[in-house]
Amino acid sequence: MKKIFSLLFIVGVMLSTGCKKYLDIKPKGYTIPEFYEDYAKLLNNASLYRVSSAYPNYLTDDVQAGEVKDPNKAADYPLYALFKRNMYEFKGGAIFEPGESDRFYEPAYEHIYVYNTVINNIEKVPDGSAADKKQLKAEAQIGRAFEYLTLVNAYAEHYDPATATTALGVPLVSSEDINVKYKRNTIAEVYEFIKKDLDEALPNLGNTAAHSFRPTKSVGYAFLSKMYLYMGKYDEALKNANEALKLNNALIDYSIYTNKKGTWGRVCTIADQSVLFPDADKSKESVWTRLTASSYGHVFAEVYASTDLLDVYRKSIPAGATDQRLKLFFCDGQANFGAAMTLFPGRFLWAPYIEFNMGFSTPELYLIAAECEARVGSKELALEHIDKLRNMRIVGNKPLVASTNNEALELVLDERRREMPYMGITRLVDLKRLNKDSRFAKTITHKNGTQTYTLAPNDKRYILPLPPKVLEYNPSIPVYER
Repeated sequence: MKKIFSLLFIVGVMLSTGCKKYLDIKPKGYTIPEFYEDYAKLLNNASLYRVSSAYPNYLTDDVQAGEVKDPNKAADYPLYALFKRNMYEFKGGAIFEPGESDRFYEPAYEHIYVYNTVINNIEKVPDGSAADKKQLKAEAQIGRAFEYLTLVNAYAEHYDPATATTALGVPLVSSEDINVKYKRNTIAEVYEFIKKDLDEALPNLGNTAAHSFRPTKSVGYAFLSKMYLYMGKYDEALKNANEALKLNNALIDYSIYTNKKGTWGRVCTIADQSVLFPDADKSKESVWTRLTASSYGHVFAEVYASTDLLDVYRKSIPAGATDQRLKLFFCDGQANFGAAMTLFPGRFLWAPYIEFNMGFSTPELYLIAAECEARVGSKELALEHIDKLRNMRIVGNKPLVASTNNEALELVLDERRREMPYMGITRLVDLKRLNKDSRFAKTITHKNGTQTYTLAPNDKRYILPLPPKVLEYNPSIPVYER
């Protein structure tokens, strides 16, 4: 325990004096862990629940930026942060200015530091049962693996078995010792590390939890399904998605909801406007709850749906039917957030003002199962999965029809896009992985006034650059030329 005491004390001193190390990973404000309850409190810290960031959506085909002097001030293009404009315009090289923080990368490693502290020390404490200590360690392993899956899919090229053993991934940090030197590991090494954490954690996770912020066995299966999907191992992804759905397959019926004036709480039930759409931690769809990062975590009311995204929402919709996702979470041509009405005719503003789940949820499990069925299984089962989801999302829905597995796959991928716009880095990862397949590779076009910007499939600009602080203190670290 003396080592931990000294370590966390030194970390606090170094933070207060501005000293920086390799990854800028040391978190603030943690108590000195000594007993089981101390470690449990570390994992219950609310800062760990906020992950990823939505700003990478500025690279995707879902976003239409606002205009110069946009009537909606939050979308006024010149007022966007410079790094957002850099991304929207597909600028090469650095995104952030020297000395600027990346509130995606840096908090992720701060979280990893905490998870490492628990993983490496919880079994040494003098109290607590062996089973409880193993479970807490397993929960920390799930948290650490989640951070790495997000990081490697944002700051590296997409997993490809032909190149993964040599392609740059992200640094793997498994020690809480701040003096250990790190390297930039390969993508294969990062995925092997994630899988090892998941395989070790799964047997020790509980079947139930007091709340959805704590991972259970269903989370382990959901996690494996997503990891294998990203690796292109569709049989394994399907098997694990099905196991997770056995434990939770609940869906929310969107047909009972409507909108009212305002920002937070604008989505409410038709029967009683005081009953709001549930945030992630209150949703029966949440398998494991993670919320958006506190800084640049969402893009509410600052981006419009691209024409490309709107076309997807309007596809495969029966005559007279209404997709509640478009109706509830976007403002069509106007918004009233409590002041005067703001008009932006012909555009749809992303304005859900709901804490969506960045972790694992049943809709994504249905979509993973459907995609994998369309790829390696039954097109009928693929359609059955997405029809079950669509029945809860589209008023007046009718069953979809596909004559081939490829047609079913196209329907599933469209549904995935309709279900999860602007959700962390989901669309960015989907673009990167689908660009590997000539059937789905696409060139993205962004417009700003008379300016047009394009991003070709598999361009290195899809990869987020390492933050300037990391490069400042580690100029020899290898980087992608973007």
